[in-house]
Amino acid sequence: MKIIVNGRHLEITPALKSYAEDKLSKFDRYLSQITEATVTLSVEKYRHKAEVLMKANGVMIQAEGVTGEIYSSIDQVVEKLEKQVKKYKEKMCSHRKGEGKGAAAPSRPEPELGKIIKKKRFDMKPMSPDEAAMQMELLDKDFFVFTNQLSGEINVIYKRNDGNFGLIEPAK
Repeated sequence: MKIIVNGRHLEITPALKSYAEDKLSKFDRYLSQITEATVTLSVEKYRHKAEVLMKANGVMIQAEGVTGEIYSSIDQVVEKLEKQVKKYKEKMCSHRKGEGKGAAAPSRPEPELGKIIKKKRFDMKPMSPDEAAMQMELLDKDFFVFTNQLSGEINVIYKRNDGNFGLIEPAK
C-alpha cells in the first residue's frame, strides 16, 4: 500500500509521518486490496484535523478526525476507518452469499445554499446500482454519481427519507 502524507498549515515532521504510516499500515492485514492511502493533516487555530482517503479495489473509504492534538486526531481517524473497513468486509461477504443489504443510515441536515466552494474529481469505474449504494454508504454521503455498467450512462443513486434508495437515470 502506498501511503501519502500531506500537511495543510502544518509541517510534516519525520516522526509525524512515521506515526501516520505505522497506524495505516495495519490495514494491509484487514484488506489486502488497498492500493493507496492519502493522509491530510491540518491545523486551524486549536483544531487539529486528520483526513484519510483509502482506495481499495475501486472503492473509496474516507474518514476524518478532529481533536485538540494531531496525534489523537490520527488515532481517532484510524478508529473510524477500522469500523468502515469491517463494515465493508461484512457487506462483501453478505453480497457474495446473496443476502440483502443493511438498512440505510439516517440522513443529515441539508447545508445552506450558496456558491460552489469545493470541487472534487474521481475516477469512475463502471458498477451496478447495488455496488454504488454500498460505495455511497462507505463514504457516508447522501448521494453518489456513478457509471452504470449495464447501460454505460451516468446515473445518480440517493438516500430517500423513508430509508430506501432512489436511482436517477437519463431519459433516452
